[in-house]
Order: sequence, then C-alpha cells, then structure tokens
Amino acid sequence: MKILVTGGAGFIGGNFIHYMVDKYPDDMIVNLDLLTYAGNLETCKPVEDKPNYKFVKGDIADRKFIFDLFEKEKFDVVINFAAESHVDRSIEDPGIFVQTNVTGTTVLMDACVEYGIKRYHQVSTDEVYGDLPLDRPDLFFTETTPLHTSSPYSSSKASADLFVMAYHRTYGLPVTISRCSNNYGPYQFPEKLIPLMISRALADESLPVYGDGANVRDWLHVYDHCVAIDLIVRNGKVGEVYNVGGHNERSNLEVVKTVLRALDKPESLIEFVEDRKGHDRRYAIDPEKIETELGWKPTYNFDTGIQQTIQWYLDNKEWWENIISGEYQNYFEKMYNMK
Repeated sequence: MKILVTGGAGFIGGNFIHYMVDKYPDDMIVNLDLLTYAGNLETCKPVEDKPNYKFVKGDIADRKFIFDLFEKEKFDVVINFAAESHVDRSIEDPGIFVQTNVTGTTVLMDACVEYGIKRYHQVSTDEVYGDLPLDRPDLFFTETTPLHTSSPYSSSKASADLFVMAYHRTYGLPVTISRCSNNYGPYQFPEKLIPLMISRALADESLPVYGDGANVRDWLHVYDHCVAIDLIVRNGKVGEVYNVGGHNERSNLEVVKTVLRALDKPESLIEFVEDRKGHDRRYAIDPEKIETELGWKPTYNFDTGIQQTIQWYLDNKEWWENIISGEYQNYFEKMYNMK
C-alpha cells in the first residue's frame, strides 16, 4: 500500500511514521508536513534514509497542491494527523485553527473522493467532548458522548469530525475517526506539559502550573496510540468512531511532581500561575469499544511510560535543545535544499 501520513513531522505523527516505516517495509509511507513551528523534521531523522519513506513539504489546505500530489502519488490510504493543536495558541489566534483543522481536512477529503481512496482516517481528540466533573470519577467519555467543546482548538477538531462523517454519508467516503486522550512520549514539542516540565526542571527554572493543578487528564503513551490507529485503519469498521485511552488518570500537579521526583529536583520549583481561559477540569476515556472490537490493549501504564519518557529526554537533549534555540527550523534546508 501507499499511505499518506499528514503532519508526520509532529509529535504523534512522527512517532506513527517511525512505527509504520519499521513495521511495514513493503508499504510506502509518504510524510506530508508544512513544517510550521511544531513540525520538526529532525523527528524523522531515524527513518529518512529508509527506502519505503518519503517526505513532502506542503499545506493540506492548498487545494491545487493536494490534488496534484494525489494525482502523482496514487495513495491507497490517508491518515490525517495534520492540525494546529496547542490550546493556548488557539485562544490567541483561532483563525489558523479553522484554516488547517477544518479547511485542510475538507480539502484532503475532496481529493480522497476524487481519487477513490480506500480509507481516510481522521486523528481527533477527546477534547471534542468537553470535560467531566472532578467529583464524578464514575463518568467517562464514550463514542456516543455529545460533542461539547471548550476552546477554539477543540471546536475546530469537532467541526472536522462532523465534516468527516458528512463526507462518509454524502459521498460514501470510507472513513474512521479516533479520539485519544492526552499523549506523552518521545519527540513531544517542548511547549507541552511533560517535556516543558522536564526541560525547565533540568535548568532549575520555575515550573508553571495552571490554577491549582487539580485538572485531571487520562494519559496514554504515544506508542500505544500508534498501535491503535494502525488497528483502526486496517480492521476498524467504516463510518465508526473509536475512543483510545488507557485509564491512566493523573492531575497536572501529580504529573509535575512525578517529573521532579524522577529528576531529583525540589517541589519548590513549582509556581502556580493564572488559569487558562475555559480550562477543562477532567478528561477520561472509556476504551471498551476498541478493546472488544479490535483487541487493542495499551502496553504502557503511566508509571512505566513516564519513566521511559523522562529517560528519553535525558538521552536526547540535543533534539529538544535545538527546538528551544530555534535551530530545528533549519533542518529542512540542510536536508533538502542542499541535495
């Protein structure tokens, strides 16, 4: 098969590229990424010389470019990770989230309809469901939970999901959607909670925690997310949504303290800051559907996964130091403009 992975220079998409290129040497994996601030081509360095991998720079919202690419490459499957995903940035500039997450998704699907793609998969988020109360640990998001968004980011992702289901119903496009809980693991952009805390703690800088730090997230190691997406694309039912989560709920404050303990740093580094606007209190996924229908089970629990993740950031300081310095943005020119 020839598989288009959009957003493959991002955190989850990059890990998925590694997973697919290594697992399926007979499949051609094409990585399409615009390389905006969160796209880092250095993430794909381990696979860039593999014969079944190719990188293309481009914008999923550029209709002519996308249709030309589909005409040339004749893809069998499209897996769309490409998205603006930083909630704080969506509060500052909602428009770019609409452009990439909504318009970009519809452009991709127009091309899929035109060129007869066998499967289009939309990588979504549990944030489309809104949040759950902290005092109701018995409540979980299921695939039938109504969409109830809180931020411009989650609103743009929910809108994209609705378009995906509409394209399935209107045009017969064979689609699936996955909605995952918070991911962590290697190659995560340093603005996100866990790598931000690791990098600042190593530098003995203050660790900013929103509000009281009681906001709860269901954490899933990115490797387990990649396995789930692969299963859904190959074996999931067309027109279905699959929630992906690992029953690993932790408060933000617990996560930060775990990082500090692992790095032998004092809790006095924690600094509580003004809460984010519209900050969701709790996310929690019920993954029963993907477990029973597709046999998926996470490999990592949070205690083992966070230790592996912290060690990865200790062993790969150059990767995230290049991001903090801005050097990572020059990698494309080094790799492709000099060839």
